Amino acid sequence: MNSLQDKANLFRELHAAEVLVLPNAWDAGSAVAIERAGAPAIATTSGGVSWALARGDGQHLSRAEMLTVIAQIAAAVKVPVTADIEGGYGLAPSAVAETVRGVVEAGAVGVNLEDSRAGTATLFTPDEQAERFTAARAAAATAGLSELWINARTDVYLFGIGEPTGRFDDVLTRARVYADAGADSIFVPGLTDVEVLAELAKSSPIPVSAMAGPGAPPVSDLATAGVRRVSVGTSIAQAAYSLAHHAAAEVLKQGTYGEVTGALDFGTVNGWFN
Repeated sequence: MNSLQDKANLFRELHAAEVLVLPNAWDAGSAVAIERAGAPAIATTSGGVSWALARGDGQHLSRAEMLTVIAQIAAAVKVPVTADIEGGYGLAPSAVAETVRGVVEAGAVGVNLEDSRAGTATLFTPDEQAERFTAARAAAATAGLSELWINARTDVYLFGIGEPTGRFDDVLTRARVYADAGADSIFVPGLTDVEVLAELAKSSPIPVSAMAGPGAPPVSDLATAGVRRVSVGTSIAQAAYSLAHHAAAEVLKQGTYGEVTGALDFGTVNGWFN
């Protein structure tokens, strides 16, 4: 792929085709593994990146730390990369703008920007968050990538904001306001009910993105409901860390190696990086 612009255009085309499935990477090595599995694009997971830096999830990284990892991931793969930038590393629209400019410089062609306030279970109002999306869109244009895909994450369902009966309308209002501010899709982690997702997909002015994983409906059901984009958050990173923990415990306590049976052979993995 010749340029960042080419990757940005391809990433937009992928959203217009079949449902886009985005496995989430947390470092350059995991990104290469995901690319080799056939992913047409890669999303990062802020939780996985945080864990790789021995930090808890929840906006505990600095802008510089996250941008460093995004740049490493984007440089390691040929496919488009979209970056989870949490809450933008600052409350003010100007902070979001600075982060987005850094993302473009790092080589990513999309961002997730969430509407929860760092360290709290509270959300920006739709209008407050709209200002942040407007700043993100302007910053992308200034950085020379007006086609940057902005995935507007809302944590209404994830954090259980408001009365259950009012959450759908809250999300739909946010989808409309965020779309007007330049967002390209609405991302609703915590919502996996296919009937509700189908209603949202019919009503939203922008495509619906869902977070799946163990216990969630299969991708085919989400696609039938009208979801256009599916990511898995920290699920793959959790599985990798779980394997490391269980395999270490087994060899330490039992002296056996069952947990790592079936692993890819050394030559295959090493060959990815040559």
